[in-house]
Amino acid sequence: MMKTKEVVNHIVDWLVDYTRQSGMQGFVVGVSGGIDSAVTSALVAQTGYPVTCVEMPIYQNTDQVTRAAQHIANLQVQHSNVSKVQVDLTPVFDAFIGALPNIADSEQRQMSLVNSRARLRMSTLYYFAALERKLVAGTGNKVEDFGVGFYTKYGDGGVDLSPIADLLKTEVYQLGEELGVHKAIMEAPPTDGLWGDDRTDEDQIGATYPELEWAMQQKEQGKGADNFTGRQKQVMEIFEKHHGANQHKMQPIPVCLIPNNLK
Repeated sequence: MMKTKEVVNHIVDWLVDYTRQSGMQGFVVGVSGGIDSAVTSALVAQTGYPVTCVEMPIYQNTDQVTRAAQHIANLQVQHSNVSKVQVDLTPVFDAFIGALPNIADSEQRQMSLVNSRARLRMSTLYYFAALERKLVAGTGNKVEDFGVGFYTKYGDGGVDLSPIADLLKTEVYQLGEELGVHKAIMEAPPTDGLWGDDRTDEDQIGATYPELEWAMQQKEQGKGADNFTGRQKQVMEIFEKHHGANQHKMQPIPVCLIPNNLK
């Protein structure tokens, strides 16, 4: 069983050390109403540095907005260094769509616009980060960032540092319990909140986070879908599909190296 209190202290100390060395003055976190952003914002709040929690609804589900607002309010009661900003990006998103070429709707177009939502949010976070000389704290966990690549490149993947990226999703929930994250967030089905409806991460990926964590462990042991049958085989195939397709998110940007004899 993970030593949650010690892990919390370790992450907070790491955040403090990094911020001190960077010369920056605090943190900016996008708070969505989900477990990852709740835990991340709670962790940075414990550093004592100023923290700006930003809500950025774009046709957002009301439950998500309510959970995010409640979480930030709870943080502000516990930590005087936490402030809140809400930026309604819905009209910005509408204007962006209006400026694009008028093409027929398709699944690929919808996915492109979903990623555009995440990138609008990233730009908003960095506006406040630059304005206030703060670091953008990422909210991605280990399964999302390094397992299936379930995030938007230069969207929620565009951050300065990642406090919980070495924690599995189930471990993030353990920290949430340790940090006293509100029950509504702890019990809400994980969702990226980018579609404007109630679809969950499981709906999109095809497997639960515990299943994906199992598959990630099998992959690390050198096992693949061919080693299993039934649901386990199916889960391994899902994991391998996403893991392979999203390597471009997990690897450094390719650089074309010019041979010395050509320079």
